[in-house]
Amino acid sequence: MVSFDMTGKKALVTGGASGIGLAVTELFLKANATVAVNHLPNDARAEQTVRDLAAKGLKVMAAPGDVSQQASADAMVANAIEQLGGLDFLINNAGTPGTPDPIDFADLDAMTEPLWDSILATNLVGPFRCTRAAAKALRASRGAVVNTASVSGLGIRGSSIAYAASKAGLINLTRSLARALAPDVRVNAVAPGLVQSPWTLGWPEDRKQRTKDSTLLKRLTTPTEIAEVIGYLAAGAGYITGQTIVADGGQA
Repeated sequence: MVSFDMTGKKALVTGGASGIGLAVTELFLKANATVAVNHLPNDARAEQTVRDLAAKGLKVMAAPGDVSQQASADAMVANAIEQLGGLDFLINNAGTPGTPDPIDFADLDAMTEPLWDSILATNLVGPFRCTRAAAKALRASRGAVVNTASVSGLGIRGSSIAYAASKAGLINLTRSLARALAPDVRVNAVAPGLVQSPWTLGWPEDRKQRTKDSTLLKRLTTPTEIAEVIGYLAAGAGYITGQTIVADGGQA
């Protein structure tokens, strides 16, 4: 794992208790940052994950809240900033595919209004809500925002039309927020390819193999590898803003 020095830095990681978010949390904690881990309210598994990290003597705290709901997102960010005593890094990682399995793009009827609402509220509007709520604190620290996008937002087939559209919107939002918060706050994104995660764990091996074969590196990426890119964009990369870094093993 790549290491960074984040001593004295304060971070909020949404969706920070599993997958890419947990890898980011662990990397930042290893770098001596203090991390507020956002997860859905009443998520017992996420709560236990935070307790386990705290039991190791790490500087971590829970930040429960639902980024898909305005009042919940605003309160969560405000409470996290108060507990942390400021904010240097906001990692907008919380996201949802909306379904347990990919939906073929030709199946337009499966793209129901509730599915669109759920995916867009979490994957696109959620990062906007959290960034808006954190903007004052980030300006004060001259901090950074990193959004977790996807190669599906760049034209690679994703898990559904709605998911791909949400990530394309997030890539555009990243550029717009970089303009809105300049020159005090940098805003960037990472666009992973298919990641080895709890969501993809049960997928048929032939489906995952097809993705591996389409990459130059002939394998899937890991949450840790994506976390390293996020760490670089947050703690380093001082002259990079408004950009989306693709981490897909050469698939695109």
